Amino acid sequence: MKFGIFGGGKIGGKANPLGDSYAYQDFIQYVIDAEDLGFQSAFLVEHHFTGVGQLSASLSLLTFLAARTSRIRLGSAVIVLPWHNPVLLAEQVATLDLLSGGRYEMGVGRGYRKEEFDSFCIPLSEAQERYVECFELLIKSLSSKERFSHHSKYWNFENIIVEPAPMQQPHPPVWMAAGTPQGIEYVASQGHGVLFDQIASIAEIVERVNIYLDAQEKSGYARDAMRCGVTRALHILNNESEREKAYERRRETLKKIGALARRPGANTPATFADVDIANDDAALIGTPEEIAERLQKLADGGVEYVLLTSATANRATLETFMNKIVPQVKLRAPTPRKAVA
Repeated sequence: MKFGIFGGGKIGGKANPLGDSYAYQDFIQYVIDAEDLGFQSAFLVEHHFTGVGQLSASLSLLTFLAARTSRIRLGSAVIVLPWHNPVLLAEQVATLDLLSGGRYEMGVGRGYRKEEFDSFCIPLSEAQERYVECFELLIKSLSSKERFSHHSKYWNFENIIVEPAPMQQPHPPVWMAAGTPQGIEYVASQGHGVLFDQIASIAEIVERVNIYLDAQEKSGYARDAMRCGVTRALHILNNESEREKAYERRRETLKKIGALARRPGANTPATFADVDIANDDAALIGTPEEIAERLQKLADGGVEYVLLTSATANRATLETFMNKIVPQVKLRAPTPRKAVA
């Protein structure tokens, strides 16, 4: 089982329950510490106009992190494609991949927060169409060795070639968020990695991972659970007096996530705030022994890659996690690999 961190720096140092609770410099040191302690990756979010200081220019921060680190994989979770010029984005991605020595993980998505689309003056109803067009042109721009022209509904380019070329050929590994069986199967069939949310229960995550692995195999790819990034909130309790405070933080997080994710006519996100935190196993909240038990259930279900998000994380938290929690988890045999024909 491998571990990464998930989230991003925040303007200012005041903690907030969304998880992006670090001043940029503190977060940079946090990623450096994560690399030193053996974490596999750092995935950064992209959000705009929130008023709570969430990370917006994720590629800029990732590029800076590339200069301050040497091994840890650097990922986006996710770049919201409908808001971006695909060719300019390809140039930024290729530059980051080159400067990082081929360590970039390219997570992309269509976005979901209506307020952000409204502020960009882009109808949310166009999100999927813009996403598909941008993604196709992004991949073509990164992988094309020859000049080309492109003319479509949203983008027009004449006689272009992206420079520099990315170090990872034909392009950095692609990650996409998915939750439904159909969405998971599609991501697997395309050979992309999948990012799972921090809300789903252990049972739901195990089911999703197995859907992905089966779809990989059906599509002719090797079964590889390391292509399933499972996000989990982390809060290590030092004593019982901290438990209710941790539960309250989790309630507030779910409430805010639900409010931000709410779409016109949808009511599912609003139920996040109604979760019975004490009996919900989605988050890694508890003593080191309790957290190890939840990780064991994930490992037993075939999960191999966990991304941790924490509003209070620091080096001490990461050290406790790696030195006192992870050694308690007994890993099952690796996922059988099927040779690709």
